[in-house]
Amino acid sequence: MSKRISAKYKIDRRMGENIWGRPKSPVNRRDYGPGEHGQRRKGKLSDFGLQLRAKQKLKGYYGNIGEKQFRAIYKEADRIKGDTGENLIGLLEQRLDAIVYRAKFVPTVFAARQFVNHGHVKVNGKKVNIPSYRCKVGDVIEVKEKSKQLPLVVEATQSSERDTPDYLSVDEGKLAATFNQVPALSDVPYPVIMEPNLVVEFYSR
Repeated sequence: MSKRISAKYKIDRRMGENIWGRPKSPVNRRDYGPGEHGQRRKGKLSDFGLQLRAKQKLKGYYGNIGEKQFRAIYKEADRIKGDTGENLIGLLEQRLDAIVYRAKFVPTVFAARQFVNHGHVKVNGKKVNIPSYRCKVGDVIEVKEKSKQLPLVVEATQSSERDTPDYLSVDEGKLAATFNQVPALSDVPYPVIMEPNLVVEFYSR
C-alpha cells in the first residue's frame, strides 16, 4: 500500500468518519481509531477537542494540507468581508487540486495534488503545476491532451461514485471544467458534516 493511500485511510480512521465517502474506507468496517488503543478513544470531547477535530477533518479532506498553509488560508478568509467560515470553504474550493477532484478528472483529492504537480493540467490554456493555485470565476480547467488516457483519469471519469457540483460546468468529452462561482458551504458535496464555524473558533482562541 502506498504512503498516500495509507495516509488517506489513517485520516478516516482517526476521524472515525468516511470523510470522502469512498466504499473502500476502513471506517465502513470498523469505526474506531487506528492503533492498539483505538477502541478506547470514544470519550466525550471538550470544546477544544471538537474544534481541533473539525479543523483536522477539513484540513485532511483537502489532501491533508500543512498547518502553516491552512492557517494562512484561514487568515485570508478572516480578512475577507462576510462570514469567515463560508469564506474559508470558498477559498479551499478555489484551489486547483480541489477543482480537478470535483470535476472527476481523478479519483481522489490526493491524486489531484499529484496530477497537478506532474503537469497534467491547464488553466485557460496554460500549464499550471501548483496544486494550491487559486482559480477565479470563469477559469477553464482542463486535462492535457496527452494525459487523457492515463488509467487514473479513465477510472475517475467512468466512476459513478460521486457527482460533479453545480458550481462547475464539466465537458466530459473534452475533460474540461469551467469554474462558475465560488461556492457556499451548502453548495459543496461533502459526504460528512463539515463545521467551518468550529475551525474559526479554534483559530480565534
